[in-house]
Amino acid sequence: MLHLLKSLFSSAARVRHIGRHFRRTPILEPIGPGSDPAATACAVRRAGRRLQDVAFEPLDALYARLDSTPQGLPVERAALLRDEFGPNEVDQERPLAWYTHLWLAYRNPFNLLLTLLAAVSWVTDVKLAEPADRDWSSVIVITGMVIVATLLRFVQERRSHAAAESLRAMVQNTATVLRPGSGRKVEVPLRELVPGDVVALSAGDMVPADCRVVAAKDLFVAQAALTGEALPVEKFVQATPGLGNPLELENIVFMGTNVVSGAGLALVTGTGARSCFGQLAGSVSAVSRAPTRFQQGINRVSWVLIRFMLVMVPVVFLINGLTKHDWLQALLFALAVAVGLTPEMLPMIVTSTLAKGALAMSRRKVVVKRLDAIQNLGAMTVLCTDKTGTLTQDRIVLERHIDVDGAASDEVLSYAYLNSHYQTGLKNLLDVAVLEHAELGRSLNPAANYVKIDEIPFDFARRRMSVVVSARDAADGGHVLICKGAVEEMLAACGSVRGPGGDQPLDEARRDQIRRETGDMNAEGLRVIAVAVRDLPADHGPYALGDEAGLTLIGYIAFLDPPKESAAPALRALMDAGVAIKVLTGDMDRVARKVCREVGLEAGQAFIGADLDAMNDAELGVAVRKGTLFARLTPAHKERIVRALRQQGATVGFMGDGINDAPALRAADVGISVDSAVDISKEAADIILLEKSLMVLHDGVLEGRRIFCNMLKYLKMTASSNFGNVFSVLIASAFLPFLPMLPAQLLIQNLMYDFSQIAIPFDRADPESLRSPQQWDPAGLGRFMVCFGPLSSVFDVATFALMWYVFHADVPQAQSLFQSGWFVEGLLSQTLVVHLIRTRRIPFLQSRASLPLLVSTVLVMALGVALPMSPLAPAFDMRALPLGYFPWLALILMGYVCLVQVVKSAWVRRYGWQ
Repeated sequence: MLHLLKSLFSSAARVRHIGRHFRRTPILEPIGPGSDPAATACAVRRAGRRLQDVAFEPLDALYARLDSTPQGLPVERAALLRDEFGPNEVDQERPLAWYTHLWLAYRNPFNLLLTLLAAVSWVTDVKLAEPADRDWSSVIVITGMVIVATLLRFVQERRSHAAAESLRAMVQNTATVLRPGSGRKVEVPLRELVPGDVVALSAGDMVPADCRVVAAKDLFVAQAALTGEALPVEKFVQATPGLGNPLELENIVFMGTNVVSGAGLALVTGTGARSCFGQLAGSVSAVSRAPTRFQQGINRVSWVLIRFMLVMVPVVFLINGLTKHDWLQALLFALAVAVGLTPEMLPMIVTSTLAKGALAMSRRKVVVKRLDAIQNLGAMTVLCTDKTGTLTQDRIVLERHIDVDGAASDEVLSYAYLNSHYQTGLKNLLDVAVLEHAELGRSLNPAANYVKIDEIPFDFARRRMSVVVSARDAADGGHVLICKGAVEEMLAACGSVRGPGGDQPLDEARRDQIRRETGDMNAEGLRVIAVAVRDLPADHGPYALGDEAGLTLIGYIAFLDPPKESAAPALRALMDAGVAIKVLTGDMDRVARKVCREVGLEAGQAFIGADLDAMNDAELGVAVRKGTLFARLTPAHKERIVRALRQQGATVGFMGDGINDAPALRAADVGISVDSAVDISKEAADIILLEKSLMVLHDGVLEGRRIFCNMLKYLKMTASSNFGNVFSVLIASAFLPFLPMLPAQLLIQNLMYDFSQIAIPFDRADPESLRSPQQWDPAGLGRFMVCFGPLSSVFDVATFALMWYVFHADVPQAQSLFQSGWFVEGLLSQTLVVHLIRTRRIPFLQSRASLPLLVSTVLVMALGVALPMSPLAPAFDMRALPLGYFPWLALILMGYVCLVQVVKSAWVRRYGWQ
């Protein structure tokens, strides 16, 4: 039983269904201590021979074997292969089959115990009884309870999953594939790729399948997910013979990895389960990401309940066995008590509540990929956000193109245009602004006069990128290397500066002057990019990073990205809701500081990436606690900041959309990205915004808090009510000559009570519950259970006295009357708890439950009163209650309501009300 309960409440079981639909796929976690090395090695060996063959097979032969061409597959051929090979998905990404889902809905302690009781009833009432005395009623009723409980959960979760799947379909990653006919490129969903497709890869792309590289230029791929290598590896068209590990093949890129920089073309050779990723997914349990606050909290709460059960259940068993001398009946009763202490509806309540929240957020153009991220959003205490497009309008305008003396320069604009036009990597907003400015402001296209020779892609260490061009009419065919990038990094690569009098050496005095001038532009809110050139002979090449040296600085392009009008009120709303804001940007600190000032953020002391590099973990902890602005950051810096905040107990949200944001998105409790983000960021995120707005995020925070409130209501209600019931059982067991309630009666009471709570996901939350971040408090839940649970026992004992002394149910022959009286009082008091504990206010008067919750509780109370007088009563050994019982019942319930309200007021004054 302990094993089953632990399974029910562990995060794995709790989100087993959820995870299959909302996990972050197809990114694998690094293979490490949590995986099976033997299984990993076996999977790699299985894929190794095929990968070796693919890596060294002549390209012409490989194209022929895959019935493909360098221009890609025709549409018709791709469709036929899709039917043959199936979708490009691994097994872990596919939804659960209905029969698997049904089994998992059934497999919980409540249903297993009911099944055990049904089997015992069948043995005792049918199998061992004489034919004339056989009674099928208990077996039929208990079996019916199992079916109802299972179907209720199955249908509710199935509907939740279907709704959430439709939301996921709104955000879909695609791959760029070649199709024959003028070499055109088209975007197709990743799941539609087939062997033989030729895909174009560039920075930010997820590698959609196992592929053979057929063209590459500085193509660097991060494949730590498969190999554990911390640094990206470069891929080439040819592989080095003699490599023992197939994962080290230099001309093979693997599904689930991502392109960091450069560009290339790759021929798809293995999709879905035939990929290396698919092989590993079938045999290796990948190490999961660190548990979020939600998972950690619900695990701690679950263990609080399990510890109470471990103490109470043996005591109940021993007392009843010793006093009644029927150990089998005592065991069955103790098992029923164990179920009574178990909030068995928790998986359904969690799933339904989160799914309803996901649907509510979808109406605000927010797609939730992983359901429990909604609660993490509500619990968020710190939001780390980038600057561009979040605080600013995401509409960057090229404000200036000037030479080093500050005069407008068409030469600078032309070179900047050529650099942005010819780069094949991911074009960022700065490149788009340059291209649009030049095309709108000039009648001639500079690219018409030049041809591209080569390029050196951007990376986040150099913070610059270069293209090499040659003038079409150049007599000597000489090359021009055009480099643009961050000012400080460009100064490190420049040896001269171009002025009116020609090129002059770039000495230290001139460097300081340039830093002051560009710093002044930064202080105006302009982002400054330096542009430099270098003339090279026509026979120079191929080009590499070493060629970015001895450059001549010719000027700057400066961009303006004004703050959003909605940013200031949205940030104020988030901060009023108890969420601290921290800006993490790769931009200059002066630019970011001006934007912060304009949106109402006090930046205070700004920390830059170099500062963080010099800090140990303790110093970083102090910095992230007091700092608001962190600038000039690399991806590693952002991830380190997020982890440092989490180590201090913060629930961290991270919002980003670039390649450099992916590590931090994975490290955060809740990763937030946008539909226009690069593939790797969308895959790493938990929540996708279809509109990049902080106000939408504030709405999501409130929705997450409402969801948490409803889940906490269920736990408080169930834990305190069930504990009170068990406490009453202990008292009655010690003094009564018979069981205070039969196992079947206790179980159906528990089922009906649970049914009264199925509408909790639709309940509303009091405004004061949404004003601050919500956190799990296992110790507080334990205190709450011990405080409020025994309150019902006071009135249970009053009911015992009523049935014993007033209605003379004081002998074993009258136990059914006694049990029926307590069944009705216990069920009604438990159901009233739903309304008493759902709010800190006075129920029904100051705070009214939602209509579905009102209807479900009234219906259960009516059924509970009617059951002892219905034709089903004999099946549960119940009997009709005398009319004189009901005025006493009303007085008992009224006293219970008043006492709970008084204690609740005292509790709120002492501990507050989460």
